[in-house]
Order: sequence, then C-alpha cells, then structure tokens
Amino acid sequence: MTRIAYLDCVGGLAGDMLVAALLDAGGSRNALETLPASLGIDAVEVSVTHVERQGVGALHVVFAPVHDDARRDWRTIRALIEGASLPDPVRGTALSTFRRLAEAEASVHGVPVDDVHFHELGAVDTLMDVCGAHALIHELGIEEVVCSPLPIARGHVAAAHGPLPLPAPAALALLTGAQLYGVEGGGELVTPTGAALAAELASSWGEVPALTLEHVGVGAGSRDLPLRANVVRVLIGSRRVEHARPTDVVVLETNLDDFSSELVPDAMEACFRAGALDVWTVPAQMKKGRPGIVFTALARPDDEEAIARAMLEHTSALGVRVRRLSRYELDRETREVEVGGETVRVKVGLLDGHVVNIAPEHDDCAAVAARTGRSVKSVWAAALAAAQER
Repeated sequence: MTRIAYLDCVGGLAGDMLVAALLDAGGSRNALETLPASLGIDAVEVSVTHVERQGVGALHVVFAPVHDDARRDWRTIRALIEGASLPDPVRGTALSTFRRLAEAEASVHGVPVDDVHFHELGAVDTLMDVCGAHALIHELGIEEVVCSPLPIARGHVAAAHGPLPLPAPAALALLTGAQLYGVEGGGELVTPTGAALAAELASSWGEVPALTLEHVGVGAGSRDLPLRANVVRVLIGSRRVEHARPTDVVVLETNLDDFSSELVPDAMEACFRAGALDVWTVPAQMKKGRPGIVFTALARPDDEEAIARAMLEHTSALGVRVRRLSRYELDRETREVEVGGETVRVKVGLLDGHVVNIAPEHDDCAAVAARTGRSVKSVWAAALAAAQER
C-alpha cells in the first residue's frame, strides 16, 4: 500500500496554508512547536485558530517570532538547516526546497545563487513553513504527493524589490511543468514558497488519483478572497500498488505508397527520438493496386505532437491518424549480470512485485560477443541464465 496526499489548491497555495492543512489532517502541533529549537533560532509562538473562508471551515496557522532578521541569504539558511536536529528526510527535502527558491531568485535577479538574499523569504515564518510542511509530511507517513492544477491571477504585489507582477517571477520560475489555469481577480494566489513546496513534493499534477480516503485537512490563507475560498485541502489516503494497470497511450499511423524503403529506418529512428515507445510497419496494398506500408508509432499522450511532427517531416505522409487507447503494463527494471567478466543489462518485467519476464539487452549481448569472439546467441543465453539465478 502507498500512502498518498492530494493537494487540492482551491484558493492557490502558500506555505502556511499547506502547513495548516497537514496539521488539520492529523499532523502534530508539537512537531511545529519544537522546530525553532531544532533550527537553533529564537522562540516562535505557534498560533492555530479555526476560521472560515467563504463558509469553508479551516485551520489558520501563524508563526510569530520574538524578533527576527528577515535578510538571510542562502548560505545562512543552508547552515541553519544543515545544523538542525531534524530527521534526515526532513532536512534533505527542506534543503532541496530552499535550493529551488535560491536558484529561482538567482535566475530572476541575475546574481550568483550563494549571494541571493531572500528578503521576505528569509524570515522565520518561511523557515517554519518549509521545514514544518516537510516535518508533517514525514510524520504522517506520506510517500507520494499529487498536486491539483494551480489557479493563477494577474496583478501586482508589493515586495522588497518594489512592485512585482503576478504571478511573481520566482514563482513562475519554480512552476515549469506544473498545470496552471487563469482566474479572475487580482492578488497573489501562489506564493514562491508555495510554488517551491509544490515543485519539491509533487510527483505529478492533475486530478485526484485513485485512493481510499482516510483524512481530509483544510488550511486557510490570511485573506478572505471574494471569488473563491482561500483554502488548500489535503486528501490523505492509501492505494494498493497495482503493477498491471491500464495506462493511456496513443497510436499514430499513416499509409505510405510513395516512400522509399531505404528511408524507413531513418523515419523510425526520428520517431524514437521524439519519444515513441515502439514503431513498426506493415505491408499493405494501396489504391490502384500499388504496394505500400502502414507506418505506425505507439506513444504516451504527452509525446503525441512531437511524434506526429516527426512522421510528417521524415516520411512522405500528408496526414497522421491518431487513436487513443489504454494498455496494461508490467513494472520494469533494468538489472546487470556478468557474462565471462563482461556486463550485460537485463530487462525485467514484474507483476505485483514478482518477476514474470526477463530479456537480455541484444545490443549489450552483441557488443560482448564482438569483444569475446562468442556468438550473440551464447551470450544471450548465458545472460538469461545468470538473471534467472538471481
């Protein structure tokens, strides 16, 4: 079973909202209250209140330090976290999150990463947001995080550097690969801290994955927005790891009756470079009795356009058909075995954790055969036997 958390970013995403939602979903307040001492900083009062945002009940968390210097640079923050008495997974992910922030700020402002001054992001509350979120994720035993598409509004926000356009440049730099959608109304819905946490935690973006729901936590932002509830919901549950499961694929194909057979391997290789899972041809009798081929590629949906362009560019096709299908897949691993002192990779297919298919890599077998003077067949058989013994 895999313990999974889904971040439903109804009103956007900020560090304090995520911490509050994880706390509401069963996280320990003590884990937050002991963080300042773990980080070696002055006492911080942790205020937790129940609030409503557009009629939705939620927890609101505020970290109030006794005093604080808000102009920490990346070196200072790194030293604080590296020296903190935190579990190794928490320390590692907190460092990685702040590194993402530092690299984004460095890219936006054109300065070396180590010289980045975080201004607002160097404050104690941001340290608590980042370290607190990772501490609660660890405490709750969450192994995988999926994040919903993020709402983005245009406008401006006041910052130490002056008015910044929204979404904040650092937040956008952190959200490459994330799913976004525009909404009406101004205001910062996704903060740089929230963006960095999502980028660090989320293994995928999209809709709610299949899970058995166990806990729901709701965390509120400081503002009460007029057009949406300013909350993040965390759905925590478990799902059984199914190794043979349907996944979405696309089949792209075109009929060719005027394409030189000498160029077919080049077109196939172009499709593989574009991300195709497999490419094949089938002989066909075309109109007017002419011989031809059906040129077909199998791909993930995200690679559909790139492969269609490769087919159009590298064949004589005037169009490409697309069919969307599902297929069941085994989990796959690549392992290595020794054959006569030479290394051969072996592809392994697993069903519910059990090995059901083993196939030595032909190219490795051919290379070993060329170096040793053996036949490819004998190297292949020896690699298969070695893999089966393991």
